[in-house]
Amino acid sequence: QVQLVESGGGLVQPGGSLRLSCAASGSIASINAMGWFRQTPGKQRELVATITSGGRINYADSVKGHFAISRDNADNTVYLQMNGLKPEDTAVYYCYANIRGFTYWGQGTQVTVSS
Repeated sequence: QVQLVESGGGLVQPGGSLRLSCAASGSIASINAMGWFRQTPGKQRELVATITSGGRINYADSVKGHFAISRDNADNTVYLQMNGLKPEDTAVYYCYANIRGFTYWGQGTQVTVSS
């Protein structure tokens, strides 16, 4: 069994920063891609950023230049540094991990950008 535990969400003013963390634990041999999606009510979950075990990174166009994803392979942890936050970044953020062909999800963490 694999568990993903997220932390770091919360309420922040426009222009502020937050750092999300997601730690994977359990029956992990090796993790391929890890990353983040987000979802708002009534919309589909959308990709935010992803990083492979080799360090290849992909961002959604909407977050390029103000979000940064990183990963600690030794600790099976993925991070999302979010700077210059905007109200439209408000969403539930979910981390994921691809392990041996399966995709595992975290429980989600709320990020609210509001004055």
